[in-house]
Amino acid sequence: MERKIRLLVIEDETAIRTGLVDVFVFHGYEVDSAQDGNAGLAKALSGQFDLILLDLMLPGMDGFEICNAIRQVDRDLPIIMLTAKVSDDDIIRGLELGADDYVGKPFSVAQLVLRVKAVLRRSKVVAQLANQILLAGEVEIDAQNLAGRRGTEELTFTRREIDILQYLKANSERPVPREELLQRVWGYASDVDLETRTVDIHIAKLRRKIEPDPKVPINLVTVRGAGYRLMPDG
Repeated sequence: MERKIRLLVIEDETAIRTGLVDVFVFHGYEVDSAQDGNAGLAKALSGQFDLILLDLMLPGMDGFEICNAIRQVDRDLPIIMLTAKVSDDDIIRGLELGADDYVGKPFSVAQLVLRVKAVLRRSKVVAQLANQILLAGEVEIDAQNLAGRRGTEELTFTRREIDILQYLKANSERPVPREELLQRVWGYASDVDLETRTVDIHIAKLRRKIEPDPKVPINLVTVRGAGYRLMPDG
């Protein structure tokens, strides 16, 4: 029998934590939880989980620190941040540390379930596409090992960044709308109404890695009113 997908909920508010555990158990997942940052990080690094739901404001160690620590050893593990802090700076910081997405509190439980399913579904799909070398300008990227090189400079990428580059590369003859990236890279259904800056922040992060001058991109460009395009010669 196929094992159940395992989720870890790191959340200090008891009502939210127990509620999320109950919801995802009802949807067929195996769920563990932690109520403080130190315990949450220890469980997250155990290698037992398929996705982490991570609150930002935690005792002991906050969600930013936990996300950063996870990404030091595992750049594949999907992380969705749960946050009452919805300022641009906080969102950008969380995504730049390697979170796949964020959900602001108070949130719709139904939408959170859809987001978890989408991230997990996409993670399974891209696992079959990892063995690929990508070129973006002067940068050579090893998709399987989430690593790259520009001259003598070594670069690291998250799985989500590689997903974006692979999809843009496969469609390099045209600009790709952000809504299409949300559907094809993040796995969100076309009828799900999402207000998120996730795509834009990931694109900005990628440009800092693959562009000679991120403020004047020549490899990963924005086509006004149409979307993002990875140039064919990149």
